[in-house]
Amino acid sequence: MSKIGVMLCGHGSRSGAAVEEFAALARALAARLPDWPVEHGYLEFANPVIRSGLDALRERGCDHILAVPGMLFAAMHAKNDIPSVLNAYAQETGVTIQYGRELGVDPKMIRAAGDRISEALDSAGPVPVEETCLVVIGRGASDPDANANISKVARLLWEGFGFGWCEVGYSGVTFPLVAPCLDHVSRLGYRRVVVFPYFLFSGILIDRIYGFTDLAAKRHEGIEFIKAGYLSDHPQVVETFAERVTEILDGDTAMNCSMCKYRTQVLGFEAEVGLPQESHHHHVEGQGASAPGSNVSDCPLCGDFCTGACRLQIHHHHDHDHHHPHYPHAAHPHGPESVRQRDGSRK
Repeated sequence: MSKIGVMLCGHGSRSGAAVEEFAALARALAARLPDWPVEHGYLEFANPVIRSGLDALRERGCDHILAVPGMLFAAMHAKNDIPSVLNAYAQETGVTIQYGRELGVDPKMIRAAGDRISEALDSAGPVPVEETCLVVIGRGASDPDANANISKVARLLWEGFGFGWCEVGYSGVTFPLVAPCLDHVSRLGYRRVVVFPYFLFSGILIDRIYGFTDLAAKRHEGIEFIKAGYLSDHPQVVETFAERVTEILDGDTAMNCSMCKYRTQVLGFEAEVGLPQESHHHHVEGQGASAPGSNVSDCPLCGDFCTGACRLQIHHHHDHDHHHPHYPHAAHPHGPESVRQRDGSRK
């Protein structure tokens, strides 16, 4: 009989708080799956790295590993980077590794998101929901399918609560970023704006979202801006992760590939069909808080929070040691270029 173990594969963060939150989620998942050993690891920045978690499972006698991406949606990390690490490890060791799917758009995840929004509304004074605008902020990726999932989540929340209006923004990579999104929303005439980060964990990007929200509130004093909490280890999130593990053995684990830019001709991304799926993260694997850009206080480009200005420099000078496909809207005025005009950065 083979012994099953569970591997929760995270992205990793420069933020110690985010790393601890992910570890807490792994502990909650272990409590939810008491029959199997559970380990976790990270793709970049944080320790343990994914290979260390896999080693720990082998040391505990596991020869059949159920691995799931600790991510909301399937973009490059879930589709390319994590499978590359898992496949290489399975080849080297002979361990059987089965890979599950991302959390995705799921009723349990929508309930968790709804609870975070309800908590924010309950902590504020009474304003009719019809006079409130919801802003859902996603991570942002160079994958239009992953970005589109945020719009679906936003619509389900909008319709579920009956908000007067809803807009979607992103913390990086794509458009609109947080600041231009909130500038547009401020022109719509709503008394209250609820900013909800559809994120699992804390970190630099949450600081960025809340930081730009504070700046918008200063610019538009007649509008009440409310910051809703991110998902964290909400019980429905843990439940969804547990389902992603168990369905590997008895369900359908296939990611939705019908709109995947690596599989089909998606409008604007035709050049990326058939690209080899490989990991690009070895250069920052395990670096933790010593990684470049980890400390805002040392950054000459930012003030109180990370605006993402350093990413403009990195991509302009191409000082990565690996290649990213060209994002067709890199120069969009509401995307990363908008950071140059924002008062959250030191020019």
